[in-house]
Amino acid sequence: MTDNTASPPNVPEDASPEEVEAAMHAHASDALASAQAELAALQAKSADLADQYLRAKADAENARRRAEEEIAKARKFGVESFAESLLPVADSLEAGLSVKEATPEQLREGAEATLRQLTAALERNKVIAIQPEAGTRFDPHLHQAISMVPSEQEANTVVSVLQKGYSIAERTLRPALVVVAAPK
Repeated sequence: MTDNTASPPNVPEDASPEEVEAAMHAHASDALASAQAELAALQAKSADLADQYLRAKADAENARRRAEEEIAKARKFGVESFAESLLPVADSLEAGLSVKEATPEQLREGAEATLRQLTAALERNKVIAIQPEAGTRFDPHLHQAISMVPSEQEANTVVSVLQKGYSIAERTLRPALVVVAAPK
């Protein structure tokens, strides 16, 4: 054959034009069927990926919603444990006030016991007193200098504590009010 048309695969070179045309038609039908099968497979894969995407999106939305609910609950009930630990302190104060003819010693003992309860409740909830010793280096994150006084101590060290400070989980709630040694 001398024409420039490509013959389909598996067609002998001495085939008649009808045989070539039939082979080309068969080849085109095979190619169409193959393309249709590939298209169907890709459409199925696309539908599966779309379904997976929607499920993942729904899962993410559900996780976000659950996280928001947990945060809301934590905000709402976050102080519950702290409040529960303070209830015995309130009970002790009420009991102490209900005693009509308490002696000064009894009042002092009751106040000391109540203070121990309060201190224990604060410590259970990670509220720790900041009460630096004399000579401790002044730390502006933990201490608030009320005044500076001449002292034999090194400059910028705590001379005395006027009021305890408190921290919770290593974060200062209230700095200790301190008197600091002045530079010499």
